[in-house]
Amino acid sequence: MVHLSIDIETYSSVDLKKSGLYKYVQSPDFQILLFAYSWDGEPVRVIDLAQGEEIPGHVLLALNDPYVIKHAYNASFEWYSLNKFWQSPIDQWRCTMMHGLYCGYTAGLGPTGEALGIPQDKRKLGTGGALIRTFCLPTKPSKTNGQRIRTLPHHEPEKWQLFKEYCAGDVVAEMEILNRLSVFPVPDQEQWLWQLDQHINAYGVAVDRDVIDGALAIDEQISAELMQEAVRLSGLNNPKSVQQLTKWLTAELEEEVDNLRKDTVSKLIDKVDEGNVKRVLEIRQELSKTSVKKYAAMRQAVCDDGRIRGLLQFYGANRTGRWAGRLVQIHNLPRNKDGFPLDLARNLVKARNVAALKLIFGNIPDTLSQLIRTAFVPSPGNVMRVADFSAIEARVIAWLAGEQWRLEVFKTHGKIYEASASQMFGIPIEEIGKGSDLRQRGKVAELALGYQGGPGALIAMGALDMGLTEDELPDIVLRWRNANRRIVDLWYSLENAVLEVMRTGQAVGIRGMIIARESHHGTQQDFLTIQLPSGRKLFYARPHLAQNDFGKEALHYWGVDQKTKKWGTMSTYGGRLVENVVQAIARDCLAVSLGRLTSAGYLTVFHVHDEAVADVPDGFETVDHMTEIMGAPIPWAPGLPLGAAGFDTNYYLKD
Repeated sequence: MVHLSIDIETYSSVDLKKSGLYKYVQSPDFQILLFAYSWDGEPVRVIDLAQGEEIPGHVLLALNDPYVIKHAYNASFEWYSLNKFWQSPIDQWRCTMMHGLYCGYTAGLGPTGEALGIPQDKRKLGTGGALIRTFCLPTKPSKTNGQRIRTLPHHEPEKWQLFKEYCAGDVVAEMEILNRLSVFPVPDQEQWLWQLDQHINAYGVAVDRDVIDGALAIDEQISAELMQEAVRLSGLNNPKSVQQLTKWLTAELEEEVDNLRKDTVSKLIDKVDEGNVKRVLEIRQELSKTSVKKYAAMRQAVCDDGRIRGLLQFYGANRTGRWAGRLVQIHNLPRNKDGFPLDLARNLVKARNVAALKLIFGNIPDTLSQLIRTAFVPSPGNVMRVADFSAIEARVIAWLAGEQWRLEVFKTHGKIYEASASQMFGIPIEEIGKGSDLRQRGKVAELALGYQGGPGALIAMGALDMGLTEDELPDIVLRWRNANRRIVDLWYSLENAVLEVMRTGQAVGIRGMIIARESHHGTQQDFLTIQLPSGRKLFYARPHLAQNDFGKEALHYWGVDQKTKKWGTMSTYGGRLVENVVQAIARDCLAVSLGRLTSAGYLTVFHVHDEAVADVPDGFETVDHMTEIMGAPIPWAPGLPLGAAGFDTNYYLKD
């Protein structure tokens, strides 16, 4: 095989960050400015397309040559951009960014090079941001720039020369990253899955523009009305100002109000009497519904054909390999309430009938929030088929730990909350009803305690809001752990296995997984790896042992902190390691299902954690057919009791 490394620089009047790759490239004024390439690590050549140079014929032929593997950092961009003008099948491409994410590194060509310890002369040049703003984005007309709407090479010839050097430098940096990672290859199955992900993203999902436009128009009107009401009630000139409103509330309540976080506002609303203060707080709560902003994100991202593309980021959560949401962030859409009349609400929003919405629903921001999912619709003549795994993480952890009573629950009635409460409190499961206090305790324990959580995890999961007291929480933790001794054993077994590997350097097998220390002196790479039952590996970069915050020896590694989003050293423990592998195995189950659904003729438009959403012709197979595919046994997970449920719908919703 011959390897061709590529980087391009482009222009489009569409905002790439807000609208996404696909709308950006589909813009009529999209243009490839520079094409930089290298054959098998040879010196980089830059083709100046903006100034009339042409890509050599043999390079163009290579774009469609199966014996030439094309490499790029964030290859989705190069692949889709080049395919606007030349054919280049996705199965001939390899993404170095995905390779880095697979190996536990961060995204971004510059940050990845820094994390890998690449020499400065082979890293991404730091001048790129300003040059991209100069040549790749529209320019605001002014007297000083001659009222032009974009900057061309002849306007800034010296900067243009720097831009060409920058483009060449990206190819050098990409090749060096690839060289460092090449001894830790991406498995063929993951490469195939990345290719499937490109097809899913490029196909996209249809949206109902009437719902989107109606919701935004109504939100604008209601927000203005609520602001006017808040001004009248409070006397403030800007009730949205945190500083102004906290000062006013402190004076009115005669107690210190130091923040306006969502939970703080909710608690204040519950404690104050009816009156101006309560109403102003309610208005604050309604105006702060950030979910309505998703309609604006949809409008920004929708392509001319009424589809939104690029909603998923492959390996977006690189600790587990799960997908992440992009643009509209489909992974955190508000839920629609049971029994809510979605059809009626959608029709009123489309008609922009504010009066009827107020009369029937009262709280319009909440109504708009519940309708966000329904803006995603099937293609004309099709239905949207939605199916999701039932309690996938609870099933995986039971299977991995060998917790037999839980496995029997999932093989039979599946009522894990009731069964957990029965085990914890010694009450027959038949006596634990759906709305009972014991079921609530079983539910919060199941949601909070599987990964070594304690009373704090119960509180974070809403235990106090359910009426439990802090004094009751330690007993719930103890009862759950006593009822799930094999899961508790799994936390400590996995932690001890990791510590043993770090101390001895010898690989350890545990529960169908292999934990090992993998290093390569020549490329200066060092990982602790956990090979999952699927064969995929989780990577912990630059591992070392050190004391944690509790004075205990623990695994430390380098990764991206989920709170700060910065690359740095992190520590972990048994429960967190179990969480990583359980979520990773659940992700691999979804990956298997996506492949099986594709083979069965389903066209997946997006998926969310444990749920797959397909765009199917009306009458194509049945819902049971799709759920049977998702619930079918997986060869590398013998005995894992998978189950799925689904439904057909004319718009996306949470059943």
